Amino acid sequence: MTTAAFAQYAQALKLGQKYYRQAVGAGKYPYPTVLDEIVDEATTAGRRELGFVNIPADRIAGTKSEGRSSALAGNFMPLLDANSEFAGKWMLLCDAHLGDAGIRDPIKCYEYMGRFYVEEGNKRVSVLKSYGAPTVPAYVTRLIPKYSEDPGVRSYYEFMEFYDRAGLYGVEFTRPGSYDRLQAALGLEPDRVWSEEMRASFVSAFTRFDDAFRRANAEGLDVTGADALLVWLQVFPFSDLKELPAAELAKSLASIWTDVRALRTDPVEVRTEPETGEKPGVAKLLTLGHGEGRIQAAFIYAFDPKVSAWTRDHDRGREYLERALGERISASVYYVHDRAYYEVMEAAVSEGAKLIFATTPPMIAACRRVAAQHPEVKVLCCALSLPYTGVRMYYSRIYEVKFITGAIAGAMAEGDRIGYIANYPIVGVPAGINAFALGVRLTNPRARVRLLWSCLPGSPVREFLHEGITVISNRDGVNTQRAFWELEWGTYFLENDGTYRPLAFPVWDWGKLYERFARSILDGAWEKNSTGKAINYWWGVNSGVIDVHLSDELPEGARALAGILKDGLLRGTLDPFRTPIRDQSGRVRSDGSLSFTPEELMDMDWLCDTVEGEIPEYDALLPRSQELVRHLGLHRESIPPEKAGEEQLK
Repeated sequence: MTTAAFAQYAQALKLGQKYYRQAVGAGKYPYPTVLDEIVDEATTAGRRELGFVNIPADRIAGTKSEGRSSALAGNFMPLLDANSEFAGKWMLLCDAHLGDAGIRDPIKCYEYMGRFYVEEGNKRVSVLKSYGAPTVPAYVTRLIPKYSEDPGVRSYYEFMEFYDRAGLYGVEFTRPGSYDRLQAALGLEPDRVWSEEMRASFVSAFTRFDDAFRRANAEGLDVTGADALLVWLQVFPFSDLKELPAAELAKSLASIWTDVRALRTDPVEVRTEPETGEKPGVAKLLTLGHGEGRIQAAFIYAFDPKVSAWTRDHDRGREYLERALGERISASVYYVHDRAYYEVMEAAVSEGAKLIFATTPPMIAACRRVAAQHPEVKVLCCALSLPYTGVRMYYSRIYEVKFITGAIAGAMAEGDRIGYIANYPIVGVPAGINAFALGVRLTNPRARVRLLWSCLPGSPVREFLHEGITVISNRDGVNTQRAFWELEWGTYFLENDGTYRPLAFPVWDWGKLYERFARSILDGAWEKNSTGKAINYWWGVNSGVIDVHLSDELPEGARALAGILKDGLLRGTLDPFRTPIRDQSGRVRSDGSLSFTPEELMDMDWLCDTVEGEIPEYDALLPRSQELVRHLGLHRESIPPEKAGEEQLK
């Protein structure tokens, strides 16, 4: 035995003894975990021979049976004296490792729930670990746990499917669905089996990223390198892992660190009221734009205002903003047309934009990338309930107006059935449906609300006509009063001759919202009220950004009722959901004594018992509706991810 082997054993012994003392002091088991003591193979779902695998050394957790496990500490470092027989054999293996031949014989081990337990080769593992070997050659037998809804078991079953495709250990996620999202983020079809070249390409890049993540994780977040990689890949292309210098990789990781941190915290902070702050001095204002107290803003439009009512209304908001702030704001418009969202936003930033308004939810990925690469730019996206700290979301509490129009519909209906056409099964929409139904119940307790969806095949209006339903709440549009009536938006009464009589419709005032955001930057509230969380603005009637327009033909009694309800919302004395509510299954959702939180309202995925209809599944939607539902769907985490462009493991 060489001097080097003696020295290596002495060093390993110190590490083992230190681990032992610390474990005993903390009241923990000081030896390697014994698999036979934590799982009974007879109660598992079976076993599978994986054959030869280079297993990650840091995932070797213990031994298969007790045996001589007391010769090793829990970190697999030795505990026996250097003069022992065990130590002699250990040092012989050390010499073999340092020689030309190396340690060739694979160990035998069992894998259970992603961790390895050695059956033969404890000393080989100990020697290789002492030298910091990243992997250990092994013949592996997998013990499969019985399936359950336990999050750990569910994640492990997802891992087994990933392993069948990729043949990789060392990629560990803490959130369900992540393995499929990784496959998609790499541009791979869901069932694509990785070649040896693909596997080598990924391992090389991931090892580099994981090393950077471990160095960056000084605060000890309970997040894996794979978790962080999935966040990173939502902003940067995989190819950058091979090309970025180490310093630039660290910088890119730092730019999305708040989103990594949010994986282990309450990710979204919902703000239901406009924020205020103290006015800063001139020095502060100079940092906001190109001149004293001047902000250069960019509005990103997916469609031309001439053909899109949605874009036209946001553009009116831009015009209002410019009138309201005058020389303190400079607002430019950028059309996407055939260009990528990110390309358009980068052009805006290169031309001096310090504030970006992205007016449709599918722009969120580009928003995140721009926000990460340009932290000096403030980025907002018209969306809701998205946990991205670098981009702030904004929308309005449409359910408040729906409650008013529901009360009007109940009062105006000739029968006890009222039609409701919903647009997409996304966050906030069920709250609008339910609020409408509760408004109907207020004025017509016998009435039922028949729910149909414009995102499904068929003609809801024709179906309502066939069923004899005469009062309908149609899509929530944005436009002038005339266009609402022409496009059959809002709530209206169907006459016997097929014409319809307008009753009421929601109106947005995006300009007031945009003005509030710009002023919050100028008066310092934007920075002052930052918390490190993802901020979602969800403002209601009392903010002035959402209102209800009543038809001139609406009877005075219904008009007066609408005014009373609106006044209650303005004063904060009326909560549409603070009333006894049962869902369609008969479950009590509210006894009437408590209010729902904003998060509960946004994520509401059930319907009141007075609603006839259901929330459609993703696969049933028309193709044009699926993109939005991917971003804002009620159960978007369960939608199979869509591959991101071309395969990147080349």
